Amino acid sequence: MGLWGRALDAAGIDDPGLREDYTHQRKVVAGYRRSSYLAARLLLPLPLLPHLIAATAFMHRTDTLLDSGPVAERAGACAEWVKEVRDGLASGGSDHAAVRPLLHTVSAHPGLRDRVEDFLDAAATELEFTGFATEADYQHYVDAYALPAFMLIAGLFTGEGPEAGYREACRTYIDGSQRLDFVNDLSEDLADGRLNVVRETLDAHGVTRADLENARDTPETRSLLAHLIGQARECLSASRDLVGLAPPEGRPLFRAMIEIEQLTATAAAAKGPGLLRAPARPPVPATARVLLRERRHARQPR
Repeated sequence: MGLWGRALDAAGIDDPGLREDYTHQRKVVAGYRRSSYLAARLLLPLPLLPHLIAATAFMHRTDTLLDSGPVAERAGACAEWVKEVRDGLASGGSDHAAVRPLLHTVSAHPGLRDRVEDFLDAAATELEFTGFATEADYQHYVDAYALPAFMLIAGLFTGEGPEAGYREACRTYIDGSQRLDFVNDLSEDLADGRLNVVRETLDAHGVTRADLENARDTPETRSLLAHLIGQARECLSASRDLVGLAPPEGRPLFRAMIEIEQLTATAAAAKGPGLLRAPARPPVPATARVLLRERRHARQPR
């Protein structure tokens, strides 16, 4: 039996149909975010792995529905999905293969129920997104959408009573991670018609949307990109408190996540205006060293 089968056993997921549902979700998560899946596979205790996969797949599916297609179509698809999930939470069952793993994970981790509801409530924020005029608009987005999304994952480690300061540390991390995603994914977001840079920041650096869309390598765009990456680095550095606040079983994963984000930020800074054509990726050897080191930590007796 492979590691995934052992993880399903360790999580008490015995029903063949449910195991198949979880396995499909694993393939989805591994397909769209391979490095994150590998980190979870290497660093999480086996009983937690299927539940993290279910929470991540739910978050990803919701996010995809919110981002794909014309606004009217997105609104309809999202409303159907929210109803499907909420009906499942109310009844404890669902005919939807993507909902069943989430419901089982909620039954195993009851504290997750409120976080699922919070994230569903937050969906309107993403659906109505038209950009950020000010830094305050961006901070509202973090509170209203990015943090509830991250708490689906972070909440699995804490049950219903996390240590004081845990949520605040999660917010600091997701602030940095979201800032990094927005600058690193500029080329892809612009191709989809989205600009996730605060407009007052663009104005302060003398950069226009056309400059970014046309990948113009100017002193102004270089200054803007360096500023955005610097903001992300600062938040990620400040988020290291999260490691100490997390339960022991979550610390290797959180430490690896923060360090890999920092590696990505370094790669993005080195790429500079090249980010306007394609995202940066963290170097594979350095990423592997982080994961292997944290794997050793994860295996140490607690």
